[in-house]
Parts: sequence; C-alpha cells; structure tokens
Amino acid sequence: MRIFENLESEVRGYIRSFPTIFKKAKGAILTDEQGVEYIDFFAGAGTLNYGHNNEHISKALIEYLQEDGIVHGLDMATTAKKEFLQTFENLILKPRNLEYKLQFTGPTGTNAVETALKLARLVKGRSNIVAFTNGYHGLSQGSLAVTGNNEYRDESYISRTNATFMPFDGYFGDMNTLTYFRKFLEDGSSGVDLPAAVILETIQGEGGINVASKEWLQELEAICREFDILLIIDDIQVGNGRSGEFFSFEFAGINPDMVTLSKSIGGGLPMALLLFKPHLDQWKPGEHTGTFRGNNLAFVASKVSLDHYWQNDNISKAVFYKEIILKEALEKIALKYKDDYEIEIRGRGLVYGFEIKNDKSMASDISAFAFQEQLIIETCGSENQVVKFLPPLLIDEELLIEGLKRFENALDRLVQERKNNLKGEF
Repeated sequence: MRIFENLESEVRGYIRSFPTIFKKAKGAILTDEQGVEYIDFFAGAGTLNYGHNNEHISKALIEYLQEDGIVHGLDMATTAKKEFLQTFENLILKPRNLEYKLQFTGPTGTNAVETALKLARLVKGRSNIVAFTNGYHGLSQGSLAVTGNNEYRDESYISRTNATFMPFDGYFGDMNTLTYFRKFLEDGSSGVDLPAAVILETIQGEGGINVASKEWLQELEAICREFDILLIIDDIQVGNGRSGEFFSFEFAGINPDMVTLSKSIGGGLPMALLLFKPHLDQWKPGEHTGTFRGNNLAFVASKVSLDHYWQNDNISKAVFYKEIILKEALEKIALKYKDDYEIEIRGRGLVYGFEIKNDKSMASDISAFAFQEQLIIETCGSENQVVKFLPPLLIDEELLIEGLKRFENALDRLVQERKNNLKGEF
C-alpha cells in the first residue's frame, strides 16, 4: 500500500476503510491481489446496480470499441447517443407517462445537480433554493450549498448563501414538517425568500437512509405547485432501480419538474444527466456546457443495461423479493440484541440502514470487523452512525444471505470484544 501513501493525496477515503489492493471483480464479488474474495455490499456507492463487469455490458463495450465507435464526441450527434435516447424514451419515459427533455452534463452526479440549480434559477428568476436536513447532493460549491452534512460545510470553501434548509420527513418525530415549511412560505416576514426550487432525495443515502413517506412527498409536490416552486428529485444514488422502481419517486405517484441521474445510469461508467419538463428548456445553445458531457461508452453501457433489465418488471420483482430477505435478516439480528442496544432498521428496496441509536460509535467498528469477514460495507449518517446496505441489485440470493451472515458475525465479534474489554477494566 506504500505507493498510495507516498503518491496519492491525503483526501483518499475508501482505501482507508478497505486497506487491500483489489485486482478484479465480477458480479457482487471483489478479489484482491492475494486472491481473497470479498462480498460487495457497497456497489460503488450505488454505481454498480448491475454488478461488476456485467457480461452484457462488457460484451457490448468490447464490440463497440472493436468497431471503432465514437468514444468522445462532446454534444455532437452519435449513433451511441441516438440509440440510448431511443431506448430511454421507449423503456423508461413512455411506460411511466413521463415527458422530459434530457440534458447531458459533466460526468458526475454533482454536475447534474449544479445544472438543475442553475436552470431553476434561470427559469424562475429567483436565487433561493430549499434543501432538507441531512440531504446530500455533491461536493462542488453549488451542490455543497444544499448539502446538510457539517463535515463538508466549512466557511473556507463554501458559500452558504442562496440556500435554505427545512426539516426532512421524520426530522421532528411524528410532527408533519411540511406544516413548518408552509408557515415559512406563507409568512412574508419569515426571512425565507420564495425559492426557485426545492431539491431532495426520497431516500437520503449519505444522510443516514432516511425515507420520505408517500404522503409527505405528495404534500410537498402540492406545496410546490401552490407556490410556483420547481420540484427537483435527486435520484443519483437511489434511482436506477435501487428502490425497486426505476425512479425512487414512482411509488408516490408524483411528477417532479426535474430529476438528476448519475451513478448506475451509466452502467458502471461515468455519466450524469438532468431530466426536466419541456417548458423548462430555456437554455441558449452552448449556455451550459462541459467537455465530457457526452460519454459514448456510457451510452452504450446504459442502453444495453436498459435493454436487458427494463423491458419488463422482473428486476423490480427481484429487488422487492430480496428486500424481504434483507429486512427480515436485519430485524432478526436487531431482536437478538434488543436488551443491550436500541437498533433501528429503515430503508426501501435494496438500500437499508442499520443504526445502533444508543451507541453511535459502533457502525464504523462494524464496517471494520465486516472487512475482516470479507464483506465490504460502509457507513453513512451525520456521524457515520448508520451501517449502509447497498448490494448490487442482481446479487444472487445465496450470496446476499452469506453476506448477511458475515455482517452478523462481525457484529457478534465486536459485541464480544467490547464485553471483554469492559471486564478487563474491573
């Protein structure tokens, strides 16, 4: 690992949680240089919904390159882009009765968010954006202004202007937080400027797997319509089938004005895009650009993943089936330790959080012990207090069950070690 310590910046993160050199990967398995295999419950932070080196995607990419297909084309028309657009319209938009224009931004999620914020302000002629507590939208300056985690929000590199935070669903327990939001909008002396848009995740990934209810999302949409505010859904991590449906907001029956997509939409390759209702397409040609706004290899990967997994609802059924396995296993583990720990389990589809509420320090230790059990699993939340389950959507049932056993083994070992340490103090 010395080469990374000597040459790579101190900013590196996941390498510290998983200190080994990975050499290859397939499906839900990562293999290091020593041949040790790890079950992947991280999936590239949600980028690998279809698994590592998906055979359909790899085959399509190899064939495309062998035929000298366009790799870089800025925003010029290419065959790869044409086929992606046709497939996305036919398999994703039309079956859901959604009418959106597509804008290809820079290659990462934060590029899509920046574009959404800029367009919302341009269209509405207002600067304020409302975001929600514990929300995460990226680490470039505009996206960071609407990101709640204080670890990233430092006066030295972020402008805190033009963003207002409101409480997410459940932030005050049983209180309806939208009543609070509405009061600020109705009161001309509240100090909150009428926003151009609100932006939110329906399931807060980095924020701790906080799940918005159907009723809360529907009421939020109604408020946006009443006050002429654009509704932006950030589906970068929990879209692309992660919740079971392709879009995480489908279950609520809402129709956002804009949707940001990245991570798994590129089939494992860098791609980000902004969907927006046609009347919002008020850009002048070239007004918002980027050198890598058209990743043709990602178009190829995305098209083949849509073709193979979204022709019908089989992948959704598989996600909901595996959700039952995941949820029941976590509930069984929580019951096992109910006398000693206050454990909360929450999530939807194949994104779940396991939080030990009366000992926030345990999550990071569980992740470390899980790595020793050859399980890759990360943490999230404002204090990294939630263990985050994010396996590939295509993970085999047997491998999912085995990974859950390794998680339980890691927790058992940690609990026993803490008990032994406590005894040693007396």
